[in-house]
Amino acid sequence: MVRTPLSIAVAVGTVAASALVGVSGPAAAQPISPSVDAVAVADAVVAARPAALRAGAYDAFQRKQVYNSQGLTYAAYDRTYKGLSVKGGDLVVVTDTAGATRYTSVAQSSPIGELSTTPAVSQSAAIATAKKQFKTVTGVEATQLIVVAAEGQAAKLAYETTVNGTSAEGVSRLTVDVDAATGAVLSTHENVTEATGTGTGWINGSVSLNTTLSGSTYSLKDPSTTNLSCQDAATNTVFSGTDNAWGNGVGTSKETGCVDALYVAQKQKAMLSAWLGRNGQNGSGGAWPIRVGLNDQNAYYDGTQIQIGKNTAGKWISSLDVVGHELGHGIDDKTPGGISKGGTQEFVADTIGAATEAYAANANDPFDYQVGEEVNLVGSGPIRYMYNPSLAGDSNCYSSSTPGSEVHAAAGPGNHWFYLLAQGSSGNGQPASSTCNGTTVTGLGIQVATKIMYNAMLLKTSSSSYAKYRVWTLQAAKNLYPGSCTNFNTVKAAWNAVSLPAQSGEPTC
Repeated sequence: MVRTPLSIAVAVGTVAASALVGVSGPAAAQPISPSVDAVAVADAVVAARPAALRAGAYDAFQRKQVYNSQGLTYAAYDRTYKGLSVKGGDLVVVTDTAGATRYTSVAQSSPIGELSTTPAVSQSAAIATAKKQFKTVTGVEATQLIVVAAEGQAAKLAYETTVNGTSAEGVSRLTVDVDAATGAVLSTHENVTEATGTGTGWINGSVSLNTTLSGSTYSLKDPSTTNLSCQDAATNTVFSGTDNAWGNGVGTSKETGCVDALYVAQKQKAMLSAWLGRNGQNGSGGAWPIRVGLNDQNAYYDGTQIQIGKNTAGKWISSLDVVGHELGHGIDDKTPGGISKGGTQEFVADTIGAATEAYAANANDPFDYQVGEEVNLVGSGPIRYMYNPSLAGDSNCYSSSTPGSEVHAAAGPGNHWFYLLAQGSSGNGQPASSTCNGTTVTGLGIQVATKIMYNAMLLKTSSSSYAKYRVWTLQAAKNLYPGSCTNFNTVKAAWNAVSLPAQSGEPTC
């Protein structure tokens, strides 16, 4: 990818845009006024169509999401080509209230050029190809023509179809891109993300819950978070009753499982607000229904719901880190670029699960950087260990094989990095953690580490990877703490300590 900083003049003042290059300091951006509209600045950057956007004559841009965090505005844009959505054409512009453009993150590495938008393959044939990816099909969602602009590859016209059913691995909601010229499958994206890993819960104990009263009936529905409720997975019915007392502490009870799950979701929402300034899991005051009763040693998020399964003892696995992890996939999904890719999605969700567990400070499920230790999924203890991934058979250190590994195994280096960033190699009250390069890292605490991670997620594009997360976390630290290099240097030291090397054009401090 070309990484060339540039400056452009626009009506609202002098701003700067770059592709994967941080922009800061008076030489790169001149403040306009303390009351400048940061979104308007971002819009003006995009309207000026700098070279960093890789924009061709047929490209257009539409602002999709805007997030505010720690005084910065993250405006995410989607691209169209001749009116068709471009998968891999998204970008994020970071601006501040002084009118400076701090950073521009662009997924696309080259212009689309000339591309016919007339398909040679029929839509029905493309749908049939998509359905062939399944053992059984229960439904087909909408199909649309799109342009696929995968990084480093020529753009192609494609049909995109999402199919529901069962694959060789189990329940699936699969998005399939079929080449509209040849009928070949270009790519698939699994939307089901797994963690194979007053009420009385069996895990979290006696807890307070925010419930909804309608007439004389209470329900396990959050009164202030759109779509957040806990339901019986067999019927998709919200648990209800007349006394507003829930669960019996028995792990095989679905209602008890829902007590634990709703408690986690509400604690996580509070963490997102207090630590990150985020409004709910989806960023706009909402979340997703949580359904307890999946007949599997598993839990998943699929873009529409959270499904909670059971351990081998038949107890529902609604712990702080498991439910926090699954909701974390939703948070990842509802930040720019969608679900993280390149082997990073599980470590991203694990960091959010860890932050949820830390914030809750529940004595029944102490903060410990282990994943699933309370649920004992298959009778062998935790699913993953963030301070030492090798304890679960995963790698502590990044290598060229990491991105192609099974997604949960690929989480090892990222989890190790986050632990070192938060707790340091000494552990600071948690277990000591050996580094891959023999260095010592001093941690910043989990709140600061989570803030850096989240603000890196706000820089995310659809071409995310481990290498880009190194760049984005460094840029996030630089954006959040401009007066000091301490946090920036710790982010870098932690990545070096898990053997993820420096990237071309990464920020400096």
